[in-house]
Amino acid sequence: MLATMAITPFASIGAFAQGGNADQLFEPIRTVLQHPRCQNCHIPGDAPLQYDSGREHAQFVQRGPRGKGAVAMECAACHHDENLPASYGAHAPPGAPNWQLPPPEAKMVFIGLSPRALCEAIKDKRVTRGRDLNAMLVHVRDDKLVGWGWNPGGERSVPPVSRPAFVTAFEQWLRAGAPCPT
Repeated sequence: MLATMAITPFASIGAFAQGGNADQLFEPIRTVLQHPRCQNCHIPGDAPLQYDSGREHAQFVQRGPRGKGAVAMECAACHHDENLPASYGAHAPPGAPNWQLPPPEAKMVFIGLSPRALCEAIKDKRVTRGRDLNAMLVHVRDDKLVGWGWNPGGERSVPPVSRPAFVTAFEQWLRAGAPCPT
């Protein structure tokens, strides 16, 4: 029984490789990447979004030349290395180390993409600043700014999949050959 339980995840990956469903395998990844915590910064334009509703950021904030905000309005002016205490209110600026948007030359857009287009985007090194899929795994597993998405503070929602479950889903997707949904 224990041996069966130990190989079950790998057995299901093998079954996937022989005709499983790429849509199901990629869905947990898609639900996180297209949740407001991720897509509010992975934007097609240059104005980040905020709140679960994805409203354009107040104060006319812009991406800037490096993704860290425009001169004299850099992200770090309001977004510090950690969330402010709850006493600051539910809508205080959130914080995590290295708060920024992707740079303009590699925006890594997640908004408005079909599951297939999103899958293809995160596999494209031109979109991911040269990261291959293993580097993307490290990024989603270890980056503190990415991790903030599961501890956003205030009244912000969290992705529907926990970070450990997301990382596991990403690893399983990689082991299955990183297939894109149809």
